[in-house]
Amino acid sequence: MRSKKKSPARVVVISIDGVPYSFLQARIAAGELPNLKKLLDHGSLHRMNSVQPCVSSVAWASYMTGKNPGKHNIFGFIEKKSGTLETFVPTSVNLTSPTIWEIMSRAGKKVCVINVPGTFPPRPVNGMMIGCFLGTRLESIAYPQKVGAELKILGYKIDARAALARENLDRFITECNQVLAKRAKVLLHYLAQAPWDFFQCHIMETDRLNHFLWEQVEKNDLRYTRAFAEFYQRVDALIGAVTRQIKPETELIILSDHGFCAIKKEIYLNRYLVETGLLKFKTASPRYLRDMHAEALAYSLIPGRVFINLRGREPQGTVAPERYEWAREKVSTTLLSLRDTDGAPIIREVVKRENIFHGASLAAAADLLAIPHDGYDLKGDVTKAVLGEKTALAGMHTFDDALFYIRRPQVKLGKNKFWIGDVAPTILQLMHLPIPADMDGVALEV
Repeated sequence: MRSKKKSPARVVVISIDGVPYSFLQARIAAGELPNLKKLLDHGSLHRMNSVQPCVSSVAWASYMTGKNPGKHNIFGFIEKKSGTLETFVPTSVNLTSPTIWEIMSRAGKKVCVINVPGTFPPRPVNGMMIGCFLGTRLESIAYPQKVGAELKILGYKIDARAALARENLDRFITECNQVLAKRAKVLLHYLAQAPWDFFQCHIMETDRLNHFLWEQVEKNDLRYTRAFAEFYQRVDALIGAVTRQIKPETELIILSDHGFCAIKKEIYLNRYLVETGLLKFKTASPRYLRDMHAEALAYSLIPGRVFINLRGREPQGTVAPERYEWAREKVSTTLLSLRDTDGAPIIREVVKRENIFHGASLAAAADLLAIPHDGYDLKGDVTKAVLGEKTALAGMHTFDDALFYIRRPQVKLGKNKFWIGDVAPTILQLMHLPIPADMDGVALEV
C-alpha cells in the first residue's frame, strides 16, 4: 500500500455515466476489460448508491457538491418555475451550492473539468471548464472562452444525438463511437497540456448507449452484443491510456452515477392520476401542465415527482393547507396501488420529501417521490392516452448499483451506506483541503 503523502495530492477522476458496478465486475471477470482488471490489482472497486431520483443531473450535482438535492437545488432534468406550471431545464445557474472544483479554485488549486453533467453554462474556475450536453455551441461551452476555439481545432463533439437512436440504431452506435473518440482526444490533450491539480473528464456515451442497447445485450441479441462489447473495450483502452499518462503517485478515481436495468415499460404517471380521478385537465387532449383543471388534486414531473395542487403555492391550487397531509396520504395510497397488466406492482415506495431531502431548497422539491420497481420507467408526459408502453428505450437507471474505484487497495466505507455524495469530501481529503461543514457526504478512510 502506498504511504500517504504529506504534500497535496493530485487527483484524476474519470466518470463513466450510467455504468453499473455489477456489469463492470462481470465484464472484468470475463477478461473483456484488461486495463480495468490491471487497475484492480492496485486498487479497490466498490458498489455505491446513487441519489433519489437517480437521474444524472441530480446525481452529478450531489457528487460535485457533496450535498443532497435539498441543499444544491437540482431535483430533476425538468423543473417548474415557482408559482407556475411552466417547466424548464435546470442548468449550473440553478445550482445553489459551490462545487468541489470551485472550493479547490479558492484554495489556489488548478482544475481542469470536462463534460460533467450540470456544468453548463461553465462557472469560472482557477483553470478551465468544458461544459456538458446542455450547451450546443463550442463558442460558449467552455471557460475561459478561448478554450472553445481550441476545441474546434481538436474536432470536439459535445454529445451524441439520442434522437438518432429512434431513427437508426446502427448510425447511433457509430455516432457514440465517434463522440467517444473525440472526447478521448480532448481528454488526453488537456491531461498532458493543461496545468492541473485536479482533472476530471466525463464519458457520457456509456449512458447514451446503455439507454438504447441494454435490453438487447441482456437478451444476447448478436446483432448488438458485439458492438456493445467493442464500445466498452474502447472505454477500457482510454482508461489504460490515462493510467499510463499520469504518475503512479497521482490519485485515480473512476465512478458512475447510477446503475442500469432493462425497461419493461415506460409508465405515464399523469395518465394514471387522470384514470384515478386525482388529476383533471380543462381539455380532453392536454398538451401542457398549464392545461390542468383547478379541481386536480395532484400532478407529476419526471421521474415520479408528485406535487399536490396546493392553495397558495400552485397557480390554481385548491387543496387547503390543512388538507395537505390528507392529500399526500391519498395520493401515496393510490400510487402504491398501481399495477401492470399482469398484476405486478409498479411502485415500490412513495417517500415524503422531508424524509429524503433537507436544506434551504426543500420547498422546491416535489411533495412526494414515487420510486418504481426496476424495469418501470416513470414519465411525466401529459399527452399520452395510454398508461404504459414499450418504446425504443431499452434501459433505465437504478439506484443501488453505481460504482466507485480508487487506486488504493484498502478503503473503509464507514458505518452508513456509501452514496455518491461521499465522493466530494473524499476528494477534498485526498487533496488535503478542508471539508465544508455543510456537506452531507462523509469522506472515506483511504
